[in-house]
Amino acid sequence: MIKSKLWYLQKIRLFNEMSREEMEELARTARMEAIKKKTVIFLPGDPSRQVYLLKEGRVKISRVSEEGREVTLALLEPGEIFGELEALDDSPRDTLAEALDDTQLCIIQKERFVALIRQKPELSFRLTKLIGFRMRRIESRIEELVFRDVPARLAHLLIQLSKDHGKGMPEGVSLQIKLTHQEMANLIGSIRETVSAILGEWKKEGLIAMEGRRIILRRPDLLQKRAGSPIFPSKPSFPIL
Repeated sequence: MIKSKLWYLQKIRLFNEMSREEMEELARTARMEAIKKKTVIFLPGDPSRQVYLLKEGRVKISRVSEEGREVTLALLEPGEIFGELEALDDSPRDTLAEALDDTQLCIIQKERFVALIRQKPELSFRLTKLIGFRMRRIESRIEELVFRDVPARLAHLLIQLSKDHGKGMPEGVSLQIKLTHQEMANLIGSIRETVSAILGEWKKEGLIAMEGRRIILRRPDLLQKRAGSPIFPSKPSFPIL
């Protein structure tokens, strides 16, 4: 079944308080776009003319240093919104957004999105909570980089992924999200070779098992000990998106 723009927009919890008529008007002004895997959606310095709703696939949001070092700030899943902060602030993009899979986006022009915020105070409230939560996650990521060594950061990443994308199995917890070693390195501020070496050691120790690019946490209890006390804030008590 081919799903309409309206169907996808209704899946975005940010728009829950809008009437059907308002949703239909938004659907008429939004644009659908297919993005190929590894395609850059926007770069630092690009003008902020659009807000993006992720329909299908995954999108990576990252920062790149002058030396070319990349740190991933977020991996977005279907149903999430991105690019809204710079659009509201009327400032250029300060991050890089890249499609990790073949991706479907619903794109709203900045003017239309700003008009929605002005018309619907409850939408502004929900968006403020979302932005605040994302900022806390980024601040915690910075603390993580400063106060933990690479093995602890990697162990904590695997535990966090198991909570967000884990599936219980007889042999452990299988991560349903597939990440390359480079993507994991970018998430914890390390390099691919170091991540590969640590994962190899943990496999020998029986802490994890590998099925292609999928990781199974065989001893999440021991990984939690290696991660130490959690720093990332827990998910909100209600789904924002």
